[in-house]
Amino acid sequence: MADTQTETNGSHTTPPHGNSSQWGQSRPVTIDATGTLSTPDGDVKPNVGASITDIEAIGADSEPLAAWQERNNIDTSQQVRLVKLAHMRYQHPDLPTMTKFLKDFGMHIVKHDNKDSSAGEDGVERIWFRGYGPDQYVYYAQSGAEKKFLGGTYEVESMAELEKASKIEGASPVQELSDAPGGGHMVTLRDPEGFVINVMYGQEPAPLGDLPQKVILNDETDKPRVRKFNRFTPGPAAVHKLGHYGLCVLDFDKQVEWYTRHFNFAPTDFLYVPLPNADGKGTDGKQKKDVAVFAHIDRGDDPVDHHTFFMSTNPTAHVHHCSFEVHDYDTQQLGHQWLGKQGYTSVWGIGRHILGSQIFDYWWDTTGNMIEHYADGDLVNKDTPVGYGMAGDESLAVWGPEVPTWFLQ
Repeated sequence: MADTQTETNGSHTTPPHGNSSQWGQSRPVTIDATGTLSTPDGDVKPNVGASITDIEAIGADSEPLAAWQERNNIDTSQQVRLVKLAHMRYQHPDLPTMTKFLKDFGMHIVKHDNKDSSAGEDGVERIWFRGYGPDQYVYYAQSGAEKKFLGGTYEVESMAELEKASKIEGASPVQELSDAPGGGHMVTLRDPEGFVINVMYGQEPAPLGDLPQKVILNDETDKPRVRKFNRFTPGPAAVHKLGHYGLCVLDFDKQVEWYTRHFNFAPTDFLYVPLPNADGKGTDGKQKKDVAVFAHIDRGDDPVDHHTFFMSTNPTAHVHHCSFEVHDYDTQQLGHQWLGKQGYTSVWGIGRHILGSQIFDYWWDTTGNMIEHYADGDLVNKDTPVGYGMAGDESLAVWGPEVPTWFLQ
């Protein structure tokens, strides 16, 4: 008889062995033992993993980025040239509680203004949080009566690019970030559905924090770790940088057109749903509708994260989540355990995504926003083809817990 004793990992309870819906049903195989993209039938093979080229992984349902840009009349010379995603901006009704959460999530305060909310010109309390990477801060939080998404903030190449952004319809004038760590200037825009996007230039880089030591791993044939024992301490998973964020939108095509026309966002992967045949009887799969996009910042030959921004079609328009990079899998597991022990609510994780390959771990913050730790993500450049794949729960992860019903809502 199977052992029915359970053990707690800090956020949920799972059987020590045996079948469990927590760990998911079997998902489609993405590579077979030879590295060929296929779903093998016949004999059951052991699971296998490999690092394969982007062209192999994406497969035949793809096209060159330049071809996609030409087909969609994208004039790259007119785009505002982004360099990287720098920080997120949110408003929180209970900033002290949110501050504790962000510390438990692995950030630390670099500046705190108007701690006494009666002080200052507007009485707004502001806190800038940083990681150990080169950014002065990765998260800006302010107090306010209601929960608000104040946008992701991107660094641009030059002041000229910032001024170009200020000329986009509806953009703010160039504003000086006189109170923010590192200074700089910022322009705030709104997309067609009213979501805020910020661009900035001129922030002084921060000195790097202490980088975590790399843990040496032994496998069955390569064993470099001799007389060195791996040891860990509990605590939050230290955040390195902001990696990406995403939106749920109403008019997907219009949103994609706006972002890729105005900024050097480039699609890495689209997800689609098949449309019904003209007679309404089933579908032959020839007619498709794109419903989600994972987009990277096009920096030419330079390697960049698989996605810095994503959007998906939804009945309501809202921010989905923002995501921060941590050092490695052990860091992530220890951080998951720490958050669980503090009583926070896990959304989904830990698992590994297919698109982007990241190891993911999603949580609810104390305001009700979704936030993620990730590690080990893919890198792409201009030669990575634009991929197309079927939308569905099975496209989201190769291993991990079942996708919660509310994750894509």
